[in-house]
Amino acid sequence: MEQIIEFIGNHPLLVGSLVALVCALLFTEMRKGGHSVGSQEVTQLINHQGAIVLDVREKADFSKGHIVDAVSMPYGKMAERIGELNKHKDKPIVIVDAMGQHSGTVGKQLKDAGFEQVVRLKGGIGTWTADSLPLVKK
Repeated sequence: MEQIIEFIGNHPLLVGSLVALVCALLFTEMRKGGHSVGSQEVTQLINHQGAIVLDVREKADFSKGHIVDAVSMPYGKMAERIGELNKHKDKPIVIVDAMGQHSGTVGKQLKDAGFEQVVRLKGGIGTWTADSLPLVKK
């Protein structure tokens, strides 16, 4: 414990930078819409609460394989098509993308549009397939 205190005293700039980076990371994660959940939680939301799965990948990727009954709404067209989801405001919305890179932005858009139950599939469709869960292929 004494060594930690001594290190902090000897390197305040380094420790201050670390604290700032951790705070920035936490702030960024908190601004994203909805929290991340794993595949198992998503299946429970779908089966027990009638969650709507919103797949924000491009049409070609969606056609290669998607979660059963998923709604395709590509990330690039999200702003103009968000109104189509208004009938589902009372249900949980699960956002799925390829690897989790766009789901935070889409989640924030949905939260701003008044959706309260928004979650993101942690790791995207890649995690879903890695967990050997079924996909519908068109």
